[in-house]
Formats: sequence, C-alpha cells, structure tokens
Amino acid sequence: MTALTRLIEKEKPGWKVTPVDLQALLEPVDPVYKLTRRVTGSLKRLLRPVAPSLSAIEPWQAQDIYNSALKRGVTTGMGAILPVLQRFIARYATEIEPILAKRWKDPATPRPDLVVSVIPNFNWVLFGALRRALPNVPYATVITDFADCPPHFWMEDQDQIMICGTDMAYRQAVATGFYKPQDIHLVSGMILKDNFYTSAPENALTRQELGLSAERPVALIMFGGNGASGATTYILNQLDKTGLGIDSLVMCGRNAALLKSLEGRPGCRPIGFVDNVADYMRLADFFIGKPGPGSVAEAIHMGLPVIVEKNSNTMPQERPNPDWVRDKGVGVVISSFRKDTGDAARQVLANLRHFRNNIRHNVPENRAVYETVGIFDRYLKGDRHIVPSAQATSAPET
Repeated sequence: MTALTRLIEKEKPGWKVTPVDLQALLEPVDPVYKLTRRVTGSLKRLLRPVAPSLSAIEPWQAQDIYNSALKRGVTTGMGAILPVLQRFIARYATEIEPILAKRWKDPATPRPDLVVSVIPNFNWVLFGALRRALPNVPYATVITDFADCPPHFWMEDQDQIMICGTDMAYRQAVATGFYKPQDIHLVSGMILKDNFYTSAPENALTRQELGLSAERPVALIMFGGNGASGATTYILNQLDKTGLGIDSLVMCGRNAALLKSLEGRPGCRPIGFVDNVADYMRLADFFIGKPGPGSVAEAIHMGLPVIVEKNSNTMPQERPNPDWVRDKGVGVVISSFRKDTGDAARQVLANLRHFRNNIRHNVPENRAVYETVGIFDRYLKGDRHIVPSAQATSAPET
C-alpha cells in the first residue's frame, strides 16, 4: 500500500489516501487481543511496584502469533492457521461489519470515492460492510499474491474490481465467473516500491565497499523482514561447499541475532533492516530465499534468477509461486535449502545467460504500480465500462 500511496501523492495531488489499520480497528473482536489484554493487564499491576521496566508489556494481536513464527523460520503447520482465521472471520462477521460500516460512515472521516483492499481473507466482510454503509462506492482488491490459493483467499462472489499481478491470477478470476469481464484487470506484476524504478545513484554501493569481491559471483539471500536463521545457515554452508567462491549478501531484516551471528564470516556481508533493498540487489548475480510474492517479484524485476524452496512446509498462499518460477524458466525450484542449494547454485551460474534471457522474454516489464493507479483513475472518473487490462499478459516462453 505504501508504494501506491507514494505514487498517488506524487502524480495525483487532488486525491487523498486514507490508510485504514484493519488490525487495530478490529481489536475489540480479536480473541487473542482480548485474552492477552486481560493477562498483560494483571501482569502490569503486579510488576509495576517491583519491576517498572517489565510493566511496559503490551497485549498481542492475532497477527503477532503469525509474525513471531515467521521470525523464527517456522512455517510448519502455518497452513492450518488459514482455516482457523477464516472461521474466526465468519464467526465474528456480525460484529466486524458494524465496526467497519461505522468507520466508513464516520462524519469525521472523508467519504471514500473508492475503497481499495490489499489484504486477503477479509474481502467478503469488508465488501459487505461497505455495501451496508455506502452502497454506491466501488470496491477494488489488489491481489498481492501470484494466485488465489487456497480458494477464497482473495476472490469472492461479489461485485468488485479485481486487479491481478500474474496471468495465473487473471485466469483464475475469469474462471470464477464472479466478476464482470470489464472489472478484471491484469497488470504487469506485483506492486513494487518506487526505488525499484530509479537508476543507481552516483554514490551507489559497490561490492568493494561491502567487503565483497568484484570478480566472484554474489548470492543475495533474503527471507523477508524477519529473516530466517536456520535456513540462512544451511544455505551459506551449502554455498561454501560448491567450491565456486560464491560471496553472499544476507538481508537479515529485523533479526538482530542472525545479523550478529554472521558478522566476520568470510565472503559474507550481513545487512540489517533497510529500505533500499533494490540497491543491494543491483550488486548480486542471483537470489536465494523464501518464495514470497514480493521478494520473487523484486528479484525478477532486478534481473536476478531465483532459487526458491517448495515442500510441505511452504505456506499455502506461496505454493503457486515456485510453479510460476519454473513455468517461466526464471530460476530453480528445490525441495530443501539444507540439501539442494549447492546444486541449484551450480545450475544457475552455469546457465546465467539463459535465465536472464528468460526473465527478459517471459516476464513483462513490471509497471504494475503505475498501471494500478491508472485503473483507479478511470473508475474515479466514472468509467466502469473500461476494457480489461489483458494487454499485460506475459510474452510466450522461449
């Protein structure tokens, strides 16, 4: 949402974007928040007289459990969380809808001309609340995954605008029969931050500044903002065993323990949380990491072949992504970072030109953030009969 907001502020000064923190808005019905609020409230009262610093603990929200697991690299069983979340939404829908409807009808809040969702699972209840409060305001969903997986993760049987970042998701949306053809739009990829569209600055980072060789190949390893200590260690050990002299840039995100553990490791430069991932990707030859839609899209946009893992622990919403990588011929899909990374790295480096050629020819240039704002513009002008954006379809594979 940040990338869309920044572009709108830059190119559409007459528009006003009002972000809504759904997690905070729904705290009154979040069972995790309600339970931990009671627990932390009691702990604060007990600790305040004897340990004031510990009394600053805050209650958890449901999403904190998910984020905590990811920070520790735990994805086993994450698929079971989705049905639980969906049942929670269905169970509390009669309480959620009035909260949302009240938010949209609040006289202190500007009446929206368009409501945009960039989150999964909640779209049916968000849409229902909007129709309850403001029945004539259009509702758009920007799918930030490569596909609707599992079903009804993103796509619901309702009158809304669907913006799809892959031909896979576009075909799914058409096949559902849920939407008017003119309301299904294919853009050229996932939404990327603005710094992925800028040229390298004059004072751009160099490999030498980071303590890496200018001649040896460089792998960029990234597992999202929370890092993944276990997987990263396996990958680095596997790369060392290839004998190819591969250097590595490890994006540790907010994982301070991982960052500290890698300091001083030969041929490895750990990087903490940064906003300019694009600048580091410019220094790499290929990408290794989780098959998240954002990281894969960023790497491909920067011309990096990817090595991603797919197995029973891969989160359900990310399982189509390795298939997309394989189908487009833009990387290597393995079943285990612990066992297969070295062979995959050899394959990528031996066929680097081939993979880069596939990136150029099989994947469209990603202009999705600009295309999406253009679609919003046409709807806000009242043109609900625009031609669907199927022209963004990928070129045939070679």
